[in-house]
Amino acid sequence: MNEQAVLVNLQGITKSFGNTTAVHPLDLTIAQGEFLAILGPSGCGKTTLLLMIGGFLRPTAGTIHIGGSDVTQLGPERRPTNMVFQGYGLFPHMTVAQNIAYGLRVSRTPQNEVRERVRAAMDLVHLEGFDDRKVSQLSGGQQQRVALARALIMRPDALLLDEPLAALDLKLRKAMQDELRRIHSSTGGTFVFVTHDQEEAMGLATRICVMEGGRIVQDGRPEEIYSAPNTRFVSTFIGEANVMAGRRAGGLVTLNAGVVFENEGQDELVVCVVRPEKMRIAATRDDPAFAEVHAILSGRLLDVVFLGPHVKYSIAVEGDSPLTVISSDMEMRNRLSIGDDVAVAWCLHDQRVLSDQ
Repeated sequence: MNEQAVLVNLQGITKSFGNTTAVHPLDLTIAQGEFLAILGPSGCGKTTLLLMIGGFLRPTAGTIHIGGSDVTQLGPERRPTNMVFQGYGLFPHMTVAQNIAYGLRVSRTPQNEVRERVRAAMDLVHLEGFDDRKVSQLSGGQQQRVALARALIMRPDALLLDEPLAALDLKLRKAMQDELRRIHSSTGGTFVFVTHDQEEAMGLATRICVMEGGRIVQDGRPEEIYSAPNTRFVSTFIGEANVMAGRRAGGLVTLNAGVVFENEGQDELVVCVVRPEKMRIAATRDDPAFAEVHAILSGRLLDVVFLGPHVKYSIAVEGDSPLTVISSDMEMRNRLSIGDDVAVAWCLHDQRVLSDQ
């Protein structure tokens, strides 16, 4: 990352609560204009990390620089950031316009400027005409737009979002994802977004940090993390994955399910990870569809689920857990029946071999 483009710089940041370490020492830089998702399961430390960036929690150790200034000891009101919480934190007795203008009025911004900036913020989040509406009269999606506008109107260097879509239903959540992408593109700002939803992170972020147990275990572009997970945890947390156990010895990997292939590395227990859409299914091992594949397993068809644009198959194999195949071949399901003997195959360049130690 170009050093001049760095907006947020965390060095050796850690946070402990008594004898419990919520965030282990880590370094993290966030560039100007990035949409960074901090992704992980509940209790992994992602919200704690966000709260430290925003100044709501003081780190146990380490430093935080934003825009080149050391803000480690500064509270949230003195940092060039603003935060949108999961519960939005709106004032129910105020109108939409009053909620959005709140921060400007506290900072004694001139009245004319307040009116102009409120109007621009409401236009940005598509709330035109809602000025005098009480927030208690708004839908969940509209309330979220008010919270976004209230944060953006302060023109923060970095907008921090703590699972702001979690309370919305699926359809509205998808719509608000589109809105967040549009707003990020329109403002050119820096967004740092915490979520436990891997699909949400993949769809929104230009970069993802995956956290596990208070540590960042992988950091990269969404397509990198999906296609080339670093650990077994990342491979299964980001999307669906077939994880097949085996052992590497003398440059050969032997899977419990019976496949053997060359793979350099130290002798150890490993897992072979293959995404379901990279696997193929056929009635026999000598099917023409397998002409260019490098690994083939025999199995028994357990289940077939039609999911619109694709079909999902579950296949039992000897020596390991059932495998999942996702296929866009709509006719294949008419040629196979549950209980049939089938073959499953994949290309070696579509797999990841990871340590299982």
